[in-house]
Amino acid sequence: MKTISQASIFTYWILLLVMMLIGCSEKQTSKPSTSKPPFHVETKSLRPKEKLIPKPIIVTVKTREAYQWYCAQCHGIEGKGDGINAKFLTVPPRNHTKPQYLETRTDKQLFEAIKFGGLSVGRAPCMPAWGHTMDEEIMHQLVRYIRELCQCESL
Repeated sequence: MKTISQASIFTYWILLLVMMLIGCSEKQTSKPSTSKPPFHVETKSLRPKEKLIPKPIIVTVKTREAYQWYCAQCHGIEGKGDGINAKFLTVPPRNHTKPQYLETRTDKQLFEAIKFGGLSVGRAPCMPAWGHTMDEEIMHQLVRYIRELCQCESL
């Protein structure tokens, strides 16, 4: 039977320690890394652009269908606040055909109410947030459609 000396055990541990230190150390490079980041990030040019003309918001058939699908349950088919769910709500839904209130609100406020829900703009907490359900273009079109229903303009 072969006996292992203390010197060979000591040498073995020293070699193991040196290999771990070499293998686990960070490699230092003298030149900066040219590798790309793990995700592609688009950067926009910071150059000043010419005046951007906002494209007009047009109420389409798709907008009316979105209103009927998402809004009419509470606000009613014609926007009068008499939807099928209205009688179950503690706070009655807004009547979109009456300009008295809607003329005191900006398009941005209406948009935020649609996107983030009623509570986010200090209104009824039962008004759901639709920001994760529909895209912003449809929400802007819904604001325009509400303006058509009340026959009013924003501030």
